[in-house]
Amino acid sequence: MKKTNAARILDGLKISYELSEYIVDESDLSAESVAKKIQVPLAQVFKTLVACGDKTGVLLACIPGGSELDLKALASVSRNKKVDMVPLKDVQKLTGYIRGGVSPLGTKKQYEIYVDKSAVLWKYIAISA
Repeated sequence: MKKTNAARILDGLKISYELSEYIVDESDLSAESVAKKIQVPLAQVFKTLVACGDKTGVLLACIPGGSELDLKALASVSRNKKVDMVPLKDVQKLTGYIRGGVSPLGTKKQYEIYVDKSAVLWKYIAISA
């Protein structure tokens, strides 16, 4: 398996990780599908969403696969008055990653990353890398 930018960053930080490979179904990029394929509970599979704050600009939100992003809460913790999702057509241009494969690590530019507090409940979480 080819090492990704995210994996190289984790190596540099001496953070242990395990890479999982699975066949991507372009018609179903859902966290539910990934959870089944890698045999990890949905609450432990985090998705990375790309948003834009009125003050901070682009930011990343990592939330459990079965959750929906609370834009008002994200605005509050990120010191924005308003946060909107970035249009899908702009995701790759901003992050270097395609829809369904956005990692919070190794993006084209460094963006603020907000991780749902439930991540600390798990020994590990699965996230795109």
